[in-house]
Amino acid sequence: MLAILGLLTSFLSFLYVIAPSIRKFFAGGVCRSNVQLPGKVVVITGANTGIGKETARELARRGARVYIACRDVLKGESAASEIRADTKNSQVLVRKLDLSDTKSIRAFAEGFLAEEKQLHILINNAGVMMCPYSKTADGFETHLGVNHLGHFLLTHLLLERLKESTPARVVNLSSVAHHVGKIHFHDLQGEKRYSRGFAYCHSKLANMLFTRELAKRLQGTGVTTYAVHPGVVSSELVRHSFLLCLLWRIFSPFVKSAREGAQTSLHCALAEGLEPLSGKYFSDCKRAWVSPRARDNKTAERLWNVSCELLGIQWD
Repeated sequence: MLAILGLLTSFLSFLYVIAPSIRKFFAGGVCRSNVQLPGKVVVITGANTGIGKETARELARRGARVYIACRDVLKGESAASEIRADTKNSQVLVRKLDLSDTKSIRAFAEGFLAEEKQLHILINNAGVMMCPYSKTADGFETHLGVNHLGHFLLTHLLLERLKESTPARVVNLSSVAHHVGKIHFHDLQGEKRYSRGFAYCHSKLANMLFTRELAKRLQGTGVTTYAVHPGVVSSELVRHSFLLCLLWRIFSPFVKSAREGAQTSLHCALAEGLEPLSGKYFSDCKRAWVSPRARDNKTAERLWNVSCELLGIQWD
């Protein structure tokens, strides 16, 4: 046992010695776009922390009017104050948005539409991961409700404003975990069988299918949409899993920073000439391989229709 501990200690010590080189390798792609955004309006969900916060910072630096849409308004105001000071852009605003409550989503959308006549970029960034079984205010399983249905409804409510502001983009944060996901239409709420790890994967597959179907329905409108895998990122997303928190700490040389994790979102929001790739999936600022389930048009259409039924909306 002592010998094993000694080997493990030596291995970890070696990792930390070569950490700078490892971090450079695993940092992934970088958004190379020089596009500036004066006069442009951006909404980012969950931008009070992590990837969303760094995305907001960079878009504010480029001159956009940025709305941080988040559940924790105090934390959002703290992030906005930091970003305003860092970027010298006073147009960083915070609005209440709880994706686990459709009333909050509708209230946010109503307030935003009354306040803004344009919306050029919507980044559906917020999410939950590895939650113990629970339900949202509307009775949806939490991963499905927050990661998929919440953003589905938000996009629906803001879509006309996006169409009025073309060219416009919708960026949906998914994950490489979608490869493990499956849409169980007979048990979408996980009431018959639940695994918090798989529930996250299923919701990320739903993000992929939503992006695919949305792109199809938006053809010719001037609004395009993209799905993103940010990479393995050091963020609060893993807070519900002690094991993942431990692994993230041990293997920190392999884990992206929030700023590095934001690069692919920025690429899909900003890169010129990306319009023909609407509906596609990106990782490290380039197109990535999509699982067969995420390419299933029938499942994408069925999930769209079921999502509308669950939310009580019509979206043709």
